[in-house]
Amino acid sequence: MFDVHVHAAPDVLARIGYDDQIGESYAAAGYSGFVLKAHHESTVGRASALSRSSGLEVVGGVALNRAVGGINPAAVLSALSTGGRVVWFPTADAHTQESAHLPRLGDLDERLDRSVLAVPPVLPADDEAVKNIGLVLDLIAEHDAVLCTGHLSGAECRWLLEQALDRGIGRFLLTHPSYTVPDMAVPEIAELADRGAHVEITAYQLLHQPGMTASRLAAVARAAGPRLVLASDAGQPDSPQPPMALNQLIDTLAGQGLDPGLLRDAAGDTPRRLVLP
Repeated sequence: MFDVHVHAAPDVLARIGYDDQIGESYAAAGYSGFVLKAHHESTVGRASALSRSSGLEVVGGVALNRAVGGINPAAVLSALSTGGRVVWFPTADAHTQESAHLPRLGDLDERLDRSVLAVPPVLPADDEAVKNIGLVLDLIAEHDAVLCTGHLSGAECRWLLEQALDRGIGRFLLTHPSYTVPDMAVPEIAELADRGAHVEITAYQLLHQPGMTASRLAAVARAAGPRLVLASDAGQPDSPQPPMALNQLIDTLAGQGLDPGLLRDAAGDTPRRLVLP
């Protein structure tokens, strides 16, 4: 088992445990490893240290929010050149996050402005921004890293996939596309999966997403087919320990009639092959 999406302390939001405590929970559950995610800093150094100390395959990356300079090629090059494997396009600072009134760093201090990030087709004509996006994508391709869509809109996810295919990026993950952001419809998810995108479903959606049901998640899983990736997106104090949350998601989807073997692959071999070189 390999969890492609988990949060740990230290973080700007409360978390259920620190890196080493989260690692202990995965080791006790028999997982081979996980991807450590943070919205406002690179996790590459933290992941590397935990991997060395724990023996787990702990992977880090960088989310392209304002705290790292937004869609910033320098942050991406630094992360990928020091062992990072995952680049998330804007999450907490995506325009969708602000529109949906979901948590942002600016919530901690009113002196921060509320500016947001986007990519085409939402992005206004800005040569420098387009150049930076292109270089970020080139770096991902050159390092054979994973491109994750973050919290961008469905139209932006589609555009990113087109750019990824043009550049030969072979590792592309739609970040929880049925979550509140980006709230993509099942037929659109199925289309992008057919074109090569992996599709993430998270235990967080099952546990906390308003209006989400097991049957709706099962429909997304069927649309994803063999490109399904199951992850916890856990680490919140009001969620179970991340491996328990992911196991709960697997059991719930199995209860909807999905093949347990496919589900185990979606939480194990599939994400591990997607992330690891």
